Amino acid sequence: MNKTLISLLLAGSGLLMAGTSFAQMAPGDGQLYKAFGEKAGLVTLMDDFMVRLLADPRTGPHFKPANQERVKEQLVDQLCSLAGGPCVYKGADMKSAHANLDIKKSDFNALVEVLQQSMDAKGIPFRTQNQMLALLAPMHRDTITVR
Repeated sequence: MNKTLISLLLAGSGLLMAGTSFAQMAPGDGQLYKAFGEKAGLVTLMDDFMVRLLADPRTGPHFKPANQERVKEQLVDQLCSLAGGPCVYKGADMKSAHANLDIKKSDFNALVEVLQQSMDAKGIPFRTQNQMLALLAPMHRDTITVR
């Protein structure tokens, strides 16, 4: 079921699930941010995610050459901002950041799977995971560079 939902989210890329509005998924009151444990929870999640990301043979080669601490910090800020938290993402836009990285759809899907493994390991409820994934899904248009 999880993989099916991920595929639907990625295929929809920007279509909102089940008629839920963007405002409901990322409420201005920071409900999603709170559901992820605020910044401390996101840091813990990204600590786990980076370990899994580097260990996975599908994603590791893309991230091993990078400054992993910087990537983790940017991911925390990006997820925090998307979830309605107080963080400001100051990294490059997704299109610029991934332009020369030869990322295929299968690479993007693998990253999403690894993120879901980390969210499962941290006990993040399925619905909360889906809310974050729905916010991240539209990024695939700017992240996938090999069509």
